Amino acid sequence: MNFVKALAESPDLNSVPSIYNYSTNSNEPLASDPQESIPTIDFSLLNSTDADLRSQEIQELDKACKEWGFFQVINHGVPEALMKMVIEKSYEFFNMTDEEKKDFEEKDVLDPIRYGTSFNFKKDIVLYWRDFLKVIVHPEFNCPNKPLGFSEVLFEYSQRTREVARGLLNGISLSLGLDQSYAEKALEFESGLQIFVVNLYPPCPQPELAIGMPPHSDHGLFTLLINNGVAGLQIKHKGKWVNVNETLPNSFLVNTADQLEIFSNGKYRSVEHRAVVNNAVTRISVVVANGPALETVVRPAYKLVDEEMCPVAYVPMKYKEYLEMQQGNQIVGKTCLQRIQV
Repeated sequence: MNFVKALAESPDLNSVPSIYNYSTNSNEPLASDPQESIPTIDFSLLNSTDADLRSQEIQELDKACKEWGFFQVINHGVPEALMKMVIEKSYEFFNMTDEEKKDFEEKDVLDPIRYGTSFNFKKDIVLYWRDFLKVIVHPEFNCPNKPLGFSEVLFEYSQRTREVARGLLNGISLSLGLDQSYAEKALEFESGLQIFVVNLYPPCPQPELAIGMPPHSDHGLFTLLINNGVAGLQIKHKGKWVNVNETLPNSFLVNTADQLEIFSNGKYRSVEHRAVVNNAVTRISVVVANGPALETVVRPAYKLVDEEMCPVAYVPMKYKEYLEMQQGNQIVGKTCLQRIQV
């Protein structure tokens, strides 16, 4: 497995090797800055004792999920120092020697710790300009035993973000017109899959030719993202690509994912996004993917289904099977989800 970090650091690299030459759809325009600001959800209001404030924020969450599938979360209770430390420790992992990292190289999509490159190195026809570390942190906690202190930081971060995910899921349950705990129980969130992912996008000599990650949607319920302050994320909004540049300090970027689209019977659609690269600085994004329990059969919530007005739009499928289908193939837009649409 040839890692991008080592390639990017080679002194004689002036052009992108042909295997990384990703040609975008010529009919698809480049991304532009959004005409409207990305929605912001105040997490503290989702748990407010003031019923009116809480109800108002639930409505804002509903609107953000319906219109964008993407929003910022503020006042979430995760310490800023912890968020910075998790980025720091992640960077330390990638700066270890190849020999030290070798133990963690990926073999299977459900390995508890996977260090890899591109998306699916064995199947990608064109390679993507990223290295990654993926760690399953729930229902069982895993972590590389290096660098020093990584495990403690990751354990606290995974627990804290899990509570944010639980709060968002309860809010989403209400915004869908269900009982607060309905989604949490139906999706068996208590034993749900939580994956910690670090994406490393080194500087690229020809960023217009390569791509960090191609357009795709995420496989879980929703994803929480932070980064090291370097732009590169683009999302599809109203059919057009828009840049996600400036975000509020100490906020999480959250995007809706495939299992939430299935559970909501298409009311909340998973958002397509991609990662572009630059020729100057390394970008790091730290992602926490939150999903149902692996053995849960995910189907549209029965209260959201009406045979005449709103029939079932997705075939029920075990989350583990969906995950293996998406992670075990090439990643192309929302093709996995399209396979199970009725």
